[in-house]
Amino acid sequence: MSVLSDPKLQGLIDRLQAKSRAQEAETSAWFSERAKKGELSWDGFDDKSHRFMADKLVALEPAKAEFCYLTCRALMARRVVECGTSFGVSTLYLAAAVRDNGGGMVIGTEHEAAKAAAARENFAAAGLAQFIDLREGDLRETLKDVGGAVDFVLLDIWTEMVVPALTLIGPRLREGAVIVADNTASSHRGYEAFFAWLADPANRMRHMTLPFDGGLEMCVRS
Repeated sequence: MSVLSDPKLQGLIDRLQAKSRAQEAETSAWFSERAKKGELSWDGFDDKSHRFMADKLVALEPAKAEFCYLTCRALMARRVVECGTSFGVSTLYLAAAVRDNGGGMVIGTEHEAAKAAAARENFAAAGLAQFIDLREGDLRETLKDVGGAVDFVLLDIWTEMVVPALTLIGPRLREGAVIVADNTASSHRGYEAFFAWLADPANRMRHMTLPFDGGLEMCVRS
């Protein structure tokens, strides 16, 4: 049973998740081959990688997305920030949580114009567009003003962009706010700057790695 009590929304999400899973083998093989050639770097994606990923969903796994939904419900989250919207699958879970909490806004950010357009179509199909402010472009610009205190943040982006995002969002986190970051165990090396940010006492964060596939970091502002 899904945590979502919305059959129409769940059906849309199931179709998007199936499309994302269908792309996984191709994506894994492509990056594996590039890694063998020494063409990948933890410092960020090159143009070739960005072009390859331009039409890939890379959706957050259902169990992780449901965890985010439930966490937002527990927080009674009204202002949520998502870094890395892609086709908007995880955004739909976050927006459903905000809706079910009585209203609010999910601020999403996506660099790829085609992905942003597809995401907006999905938001409209789900009937959740009114709860989503999708900002297209470089997050170092799109997240300069998040409009108020932030309850929850989902980080599902290339690791080199995590700290730039948190530099902007961090000062707006309320006490008890939660940050969730995906794949912190499998991509620990890429997340080194993130863990350094978490360890800085000035940022007032407590965190642990949850045992989801690839690791899911749960961080709380103290």
